Amino acid sequence: SIVRQLESLGENEITTKQIGEFVMAALLTLDHVAYVRYASVYRDFREPDDFNEFIDNLRQDNIKPSGQKIV
Repeated sequence: SIVRQLESLGENEITTKQIGEFVMAALLTLDHVAYVRYASVYRDFREPDDFNEFIDNLRQDNIKPSGQKIV
């Protein structure tokens, strides 16, 4: 879980950037739609091209929500 990952850092203070990255990683393995929705806000896409580039990179990685590569 994200909480366990944060606790394992052993830090007294954790940045919102660290939390955001853990959330992104967790969503990528669970649900691509949720991942893209979160990323669009977290990464603060300003232009449609920013969004398209993000989606293209996701497709190139060929990762299913289970975290397995698409064959």
